[in-house]
Amino acid sequence: MVDKFVGTWKMVSSDNFDEYMKALGVGFATRQVGNRTKPNFILNVDDQGLICMKSQSTFKTTEVKFKLNETFAETTADDRKTTTVVSLDNGKLVQKQTWDGKETTLEREVIDGQLVATCKMGDVVAVRTYVKEA
Repeated sequence: MVDKFVGTWKMVSSDNFDEYMKALGVGFATRQVGNRTKPNFILNVDDQGLICMKSQSTFKTTEVKFKLNETFAETTADDRKTTTVVSLDNGKLVQKQTWDGKETTLEREVIDGQLVATCKMGDVVAVRTYVKEA
């Protein structure tokens, strides 16, 4: 299941994230903070199979709890109100957010011990890489 994603992951690189945030419609000031922030990504699963995903930084912490393949309401770090569903697809944790007729996809996969998050909005792609904390 999602066992390989469980743990605390520290960001080590972020490529093209400013362009991705622009594509989402994020304002300049928020993008400046977003580009400087290196959040930890924390994932755990409780006894009932509820998955908790947390993005934690000195600027802002966001947290969502959900079950795979079940739609839920999410307020993103940039304050978008989205309808979100997370599924497991070919070993990737795929998070689809829809709002105001728009859609973005965040695919997370573990490659060579690193968590690679690929953020897609239209033809704009950002890649953020994390390493697991011991």
